Parts: sequence; structure tokens; C-alpha cells
Amino acid sequence: MSEITYVRGDATAPSGKGVKLIAHVCNDIGGWGKGFVLALSRRWTEPEAAYRAWHRDRAHNDFGLGAAQFVQVEKYVWVANLIGQRGIRTGSKGVPVRYEAIDMGLAHLATKAAELDASVHMPRIGCGLAGGHWSRVEPLVTRRLVEQGVAVTVYDHGE
Repeated sequence: MSEITYVRGDATAPSGKGVKLIAHVCNDIGGWGKGFVLALSRRWTEPEAAYRAWHRDRAHNDFGLGAAQFVQVEKYVWVANLIGQRGIRTGSKGVPVRYEAIDMGLAHLATKAAELDASVHMPRIGCGLAGGHWSRVEPLVTRRLVEQGVAVTVYDHGE
């Protein structure tokens, strides 16, 4: 069985051939403005615009924890907005990350990756501003993607 490939680099510039899905975690309150999303927005305007419209029209769609939105940004590149954190601040209920929601989002991602015959590229999702731990996220990525035959590359930003 293959494993997750770890590389130093920028997840918004995924390496390799074929269709690529760039996955990242978003919050459930419509906020877009810190962390990895800034790198995405510097490269493409579509993921942020789609996320904001999805949130704005949430009374009429599936926006919420565990949902996933797929936005094509180039001929062979898509961005997956995964709703995997509750709010944006650490408070009485702990950190914003919601592992169950990330798990559900990864299940949607696996379906889309199979449909597009795509590889998946991501930073250590849920582990930046969301406050999660990779030791809890990595097994979800392995189970939902790697064990389903999806090639996954995780990018650690180089200094």
C-alpha cells in the first residue's frame, strides 16, 4: 500500500502530472482571511469567491461542518474547500478543528478524486489556525484517501 508523500514546498503549486486536487480546511462561519487561504487567494480568486457565495447562500445548500466544495481553478487543478472547523477562535469548547468534520470532508474528497482520477495535495490540514494535531488528522487522510488508492502529497512550507 502506498503512503502519504511529504515534501517541502508550496501546496498551491502542486507537483506531478495529471489532475490535482488541492485540499484545505475552512471554518463554518464564512471567514476567509488567515492562514493557507491567503496563499490560495494570491494565486486564484475563484476558491474564495465560491466559498463566500456558498456561505452566503447556506440556507439553500449543504454548507456546514463536513461539507466539501470543489472549485476548478485551472484545466488540471481544483481546490477543495472542506468545512472542518467550528468558528475561528479557541474558547471554552477547545480549538476550532473538528476531526469528524474533516473525516466527512475527506470522504467527499475521495469520491471527487476518483471521479477526476486526481491526486490530492494539501498542507497539514486542520493543524494551523484550526489548532488540530497531525497525529489525529494523518490517520483520517490515510483511511479516506491513501487506502482508497488516491495519491496524497502533504506540503510543509519551506523556510
